[in-house]
Amino acid sequence: MAEKKKGPVSGKVTMIRGQIAMVEVSSVDKPVLYEIMQAASDPTVKLEVYFQSEQTVMCVILSESSKIARGQTVVGTGEVFQIGVGPGCLGRVVNLFGDPQDGGEPIKTDQNLSIYQNKPPLTSIKSGLELMETGIKAIDFLTPFLRGGKIGFVGGAGVGKTILLTELMHNVTLRHKGVAVFSGVGERTREGQELFSRLKETGVMDKTVLILGQMNENAAIRYRVALAGVTMAEYFRDQGNEVMFFIDNMFRFVQAGNEMSTLLGTLPSEQAYQATLQSEVSNLQDRLVSTQKGSITSVQTIYVPADDVTDPGVNAVLSFLDTAVVLSRSSAQIGLYPPIDIGPSTSTAISRNLVSPRHKDMLTVFRQLLDKYDKLSRVVAIVGESELSASDRLMFGRTKKIINYLTQPFFSTELHTGKKGVYVERDTTINDIADILSGSVDHIPSEKLLFIGSLKEILK
Repeated sequence: MAEKKKGPVSGKVTMIRGQIAMVEVSSVDKPVLYEIMQAASDPTVKLEVYFQSEQTVMCVILSESSKIARGQTVVGTGEVFQIGVGPGCLGRVVNLFGDPQDGGEPIKTDQNLSIYQNKPPLTSIKSGLELMETGIKAIDFLTPFLRGGKIGFVGGAGVGKTILLTELMHNVTLRHKGVAVFSGVGERTREGQELFSRLKETGVMDKTVLILGQMNENAAIRYRVALAGVTMAEYFRDQGNEVMFFIDNMFRFVQAGNEMSTLLGTLPSEQAYQATLQSEVSNLQDRLVSTQKGSITSVQTIYVPADDVTDPGVNAVLSFLDTAVVLSRSSAQIGLYPPIDIGPSTSTAISRNLVSPRHKDMLTVFRQLLDKYDKLSRVVAIVGESELSASDRLMFGRTKKIINYLTQPFFSTELHTGKKGVYVERDTTINDIADILSGSVDHIPSEKLLFIGSLKEILK
């Protein structure tokens, strides 16, 4: 993090190119890296120092570029970009500059913190591992989450990443102590409005902060909204809170960094992304850790361009995740929600044996059954299920029942589906799947298990 300067630095704008401004510094002193400079005639016009030579400073324009012109005088503030933090931010929607976006009064903050905080020292990091219940059957069974971990929802366009994140945000924040921070990187106006309305209706908004950088804003804003959200989460963590940090979407964060790199004229890597891609992602991810004071559990959506998981921008994020929930387009197309693809999805909780032996045994059995189910599905599609042998037909039916059982009505989609959302405890999910595998519901058609809560709903 850059050090504060003692005296102000002044200069004149000599060139403007998109969101980049060149400033000729007239004073002996030069602004430090990341220092904020303001127009002398309009303090709302903000520039951030990115690079400097002998007398010229390259700045990123953080406000509307139409408000700045050549020959305009700008003055250094001696400070790097900061965001106001404090309990007064809870229940509010703000932009990168801390201005309210919910039509409310100005926000009262306790202090201002730089968005370029250093990651905490290793001696302060807490390494304990504990399972976190989400109330979403498919997640708790297939890819259980760790409290204080990094979780990613991975998938292409239209597979339900944002819906799943919103549902998780509702369930975890409503039932668990602590606060939530949501960072919308390139958020659509409709998505932000729906999220705000939904959280307000369910009473979750009172302990949530929404920081939005909308899709129509420039890359500099979108890039820094993610850092501002991390700074807000760090503040609440250091106050002793259990923090849930949500970011939608990490790929847009990568894209914003790439756009900035192009505007600044830096050479891209061989993979067409910015050369600093890995360091930009790691600087953000390394700050999302739990300490002795409090914890941060981060949930990130990751858009996969053209459904290509090998994309370098996607892989740069995946390498930091403890749990990756990969969403299947084929399951989403036939209406199975959440459409989790169990094959490529991974969870540290499974590999480290943090789940119960019973849970792990059933998950192993289900994976084996699913592999056979996928092979038999091709046969069933041609000749029908009745042509299978008795043992294959029994196995095929039970596997299909589990697949249907793992669907679930969400609180976040009640207005669209007309079905009331449900929260299902992990133990209930494990017991119900054990009953299906044992044959207790063989007499019930598999269609009856679609979009229910527990088996009690259909066994009444």
